[in-house]
Amino acid sequence: MGEEAAGAAVGAGGSGVPAGSGVPAGSGAPAGSGVPAGSGVPVGAGAATASGASTAARLQALFEGHRLTPTQRRIAHCMVRRAADAPFLSSVELAELAGVSQPSVTRFAVALGFDGYPALRKHLRDVAPAEPAADEGSYNEYQQAVQSEIDNLRHLAALLADPAPVVRAGRLLAESRPLPVLGLRAASAQARGFTYFARKVHPDVRLLDEGGTMLDDRVDAAKRAGATALLCFALPRHPREVVEGLEYAREAGLTVVTVADSAFAPVARHSDLLLPAAVGTGLAFDTACAPMLLGRVLLEAMCDALPDAQARLEEFDAKAAERGLFVE
Repeated sequence: MGEEAAGAAVGAGGSGVPAGSGVPAGSGAPAGSGVPAGSGVPVGAGAATASGASTAARLQALFEGHRLTPTQRRIAHCMVRRAADAPFLSSVELAELAGVSQPSVTRFAVALGFDGYPALRKHLRDVAPAEPAADEGSYNEYQQAVQSEIDNLRHLAALLADPAPVVRAGRLLAESRPLPVLGLRAASAQARGFTYFARKVHPDVRLLDEGGTMLDDRVDAAKRAGATALLCFALPRHPREVVEGLEYAREAGLTVVTVADSAFAPVARHSDLLLPAAVGTGLAFDTACAPMLLGRVLLEAMCDALPDAQARLEEFDAKAAERGLFVE
């Protein structure tokens, strides 16, 4: 099943990307401008990343700072997911892919500061010229799914060219005692995996894997115990309970760090810091290699911010050896 295509919530300040998002910061590109400064893709990065990855990062920066409607955010989300193809899609093709009307695509381009969709498409072609694409016709459906995940990882690598959002997130997570980690349904595996490893270096990590009023109760308990931040893994299809749970957590005074499939996900407006990592949609069920890897990157950043992380790891290894915990 592909990713849910419902319109995402507006980020802080009404922009398409929430303030403080892990998406590379830029001022948004007016008509005819070049790539926004701070796009997150270093000069010369094209040799190290796929054209689709760098184009996606540029698209994220282009959309940031604009007040987009839910329909327009849906178009933006579609363009980011189809970043390699975006500069070459007609307005009709883009409308069909996004599930909107063709006039909506025209209004979307105008909202970004262009005279119309042709001007937007020309801008995309100018800043992200085409590169020879691999012959996907030689791949079967399983190989294509793997190639899609490889593209998602390249996109993630391009975003991590600016490590500041991840470093900030690591500090927030390290300072929160306890640290609640939320993940429901499709995202439960990412939350559970993060919690398993985080407990080896963080003194108090609490997995939140129940929704509804039980989730509210556990958020309250974590807050009373001293929690200052909450980490959430949010993947499609996005459960209503997660959106409501994050809203409740912020009202309780917790800083919300979210790993989501897109900066335009429904959880965006309830996140203080959103780190995007795309999911693959080529198989019957979404694949989440990039979100899992981003979770490990966050673990590394958290370890860097915990002064006793190495000592805790060494203590665990010593006890594991004494108990014969692992078979070498």
